[in-house]
Amino acid sequence: MRRIAALPVAAALAGALLLAGCASGSAPELGRPAPPSITTRGVGTVAGTPDTLTVVLGVQTRAPSAADALADNNARATGLLDVLRGRGVADRDLRTSGLSISPTFDTDGRITGYEVANEVTATLRDVAGAGSLIDAAAQAAGDAVRVQQIAFGIDDDARPRAEARADAVRQAVTQARQLADAAEVGLGPILSITEVTDARPPVPAARTDAAAQAAVPIEPGTQDVSVSVEVVHAVAT
Repeated sequence: MRRIAALPVAAALAGALLLAGCASGSAPELGRPAPPSITTRGVGTVAGTPDTLTVVLGVQTRAPSAADALADNNARATGLLDVLRGRGVADRDLRTSGLSISPTFDTDGRITGYEVANEVTATLRDVAGAGSLIDAAAQAAGDAVRVQQIAFGIDDDARPRAEARADAVRQAVTQARQLADAAEVGLGPILSITEVTDARPPVPAARTDAAAQAAVPIEPGTQDVSVSVEVVHAVAT
């Protein structure tokens, strides 16, 4: 985003405000127009190596009664969690992210049974061993397991984020110099630097089902850390 601040208000508007002030019996204090400025934006991006893997594991069971479906689901989900904990996943990295009980119907609309779906979100900090861990957890739940989603992340991104931030500022300053040169004005000091927050959610790395996930290797690759900043320069007079 690039812009040069607007010119002072029109003289006709100032005259109208002056007349209004006289009518009220007091002289108005017209604010000073904002000094001209140049606003630019830079985006810095640095590639980092993911060190965490978040996986959503679902357990889906069916039975003629809701109680039986829930009991079967609880047993399978408990087995899945026991495997995760036994392989070093801390309780703080485990949470139930979804639980539902719903009837199933035949073609005539009659209830034939009940389905229970339970989702567990686990953050795995051993990315290299994540594939075998997911496979072991899936075996604990049997055919009822569903691998809903996996997403890589960087637990401590302070260093790449600092590098990206510095690069973004350098880009914005370079753009400001180019704009000032093109406009044949001098570039004044920096008035403000604002980091622009990106509210977009992270994109999942993969989505799969139980049949496709077995023995699939996990490759983290790299992940970009991006920072966007807005820099405002004064125009030198």
